[in-house]
Amino acid sequence: MPCALTQGYTLDCKDSIGGIQNVYFAPWEDLGTVTIVSGVVTVLTMDATKRFYKYDLVKESSNFAEAINTNVQNGTVYYAQTLEIILNKLQVNTRNEIVLLAKNRLAVIVTDNQGENWFLGVTNGLDLTGGGSATGTAFGDRSGYTLTFTGNEKELCQKVTAVIPIS
Repeated sequence: MPCALTQGYTLDCKDSIGGIQNVYFAPWEDLGTVTIVSGVVTVLTMDATKRFYKYDLVKESSNFAEAINTNVQNGTVYYAQTLEIILNKLQVNTRNEIVLLAKNRLAVIVTDNQGENWFLGVTNGLDLTGGGSATGTAFGDRSGYTLTFTGNEKELCQKVTAVIPIS
């Protein structure tokens, strides 16, 4: 049977924490070779002039999630990927970059708080589909941006062990 199970699951040490440290964005069209072996991106290349751009994130402010979607009657399954990031401080250069993020289909790599990299939108890309900016009201409120990126993929996100071409 091609969909035979291959392993069980046992409880592990309680040494995992939530959240993400940073995110890397690139236009999806700029991807070169992406080699995936058993759910791991082992090779990741781009044209010599193209790179991922790193966004550092404030701790405990951003996350990504994947929802498993199946239709038993149609025999289909897909994974809805959602990334939400917070960028503090309203500023022109950040505003201008958000405009460009919104105009692109994006390849996204997320570094979680275990230091592992995960590739979102590897096949279809992610789109900036929601969010906004706000000044807050009180002095202690956030003044900045909330951005939501979404996409649908045939498989769960892949771990990245390849070197990420960054600028």
